[in-house]
Amino acid sequence: MKPTHMVFDIGGVLVQWDPVAAFAEACGGREAAMGFMERVGFRDKNARADAGESFADLADEIEDARDREIFTGYLDAYPLTVQRKIKGSWALLDAMKENGTPVHAITNWSAETWPRGLTAQPRLSKVFDTLIVSGEERMAKPDPAIFALFCDRACVAPEACFFVDDSIKNVEAARSMGMQAAQFISPKVLRLDLIDRGFL
Repeated sequence: MKPTHMVFDIGGVLVQWDPVAAFAEACGGREAAMGFMERVGFRDKNARADAGESFADLADEIEDARDREIFTGYLDAYPLTVQRKIKGSWALLDAMKENGTPVHAITNWSAETWPRGLTAQPRLSKVFDTLIVSGEERMAKPDPAIFALFCDRACVAPEACFFVDDSIKNVEAARSMGMQAAQFISPKVLRLDLIDRGFL
């Protein structure tokens, strides 16, 4: 069947996420910031925040006082990480909104960083018919439960949805729940997928 509801991931699909930007000044440059992130296990800690843990609790795990101080500054610096829109994806989203397609989002995003991100990208707060922010729900992709929650909240069957995400694990999880899904490669490739599925 042709899907009738579009479901976006946000980071890496609609907005570029650059966490290095949050630490570059405190660390003395981007290369040093990347070393810091590796040293403190930032990616793992961020994933845990996306699933509902607090950054204060995560900071407490860092033994080095200076590293802990730098990590704690992430929240205040967060808007620096989401400055850039992926303009081609937004053009596709707008085209679907204009033709009446319900447009939703399921995003892995901390409940603490989400409102800070909105200061840089305010349109994210009002463009979606249904929005699931993982940190607010204390569950994150690729957990199948977050897709089930979305379908319940949006009152839509999985088979009616086309989901796009830059993570293949999340795409596979959506497919396991009955959604049609594709990995985001570029706006050009996504446009072809949308035409093929009858959205454009």
